[in-house]
Amino acid sequence: MRRDIFQAIADPTRRAIMTLIALQAMTPNAIAEHFDTTRQAVSKHLRILTECELVKQKQKGREIYYELEIDKMKEIDKWLEQFRKIWETRFGQLDNLLETVKKQQS
Repeated sequence: MRRDIFQAIADPTRRAIMTLIALQAMTPNAIAEHFDTTRQAVSKHLRILTECELVKQKQKGREIYYELEIDKMKEIDKWLEQFRKIWETRFGQLDNLLETVKKQQS
């Protein structure tokens, strides 16, 4: 089943997991220690993030570590960039309008 990336990152727990493993790869147990939920629930979140290719697994000995998939995050950032440019333009226009109003009141 193909999952939607934006539905995956809409969940606050999954975003928190991504933030945790952005700094260093972690085992599911180490991740679960940061949440007031079951290990099973964390595993479900990790499975969804893996299916969306937002995180990847790496085997180190007997342990599985999860780490952030940087290339997929770059894809999301690239998609968001178009909106960032629109917002910056609109904020720039608002700044200009406020400056004009401020000058007229002086």
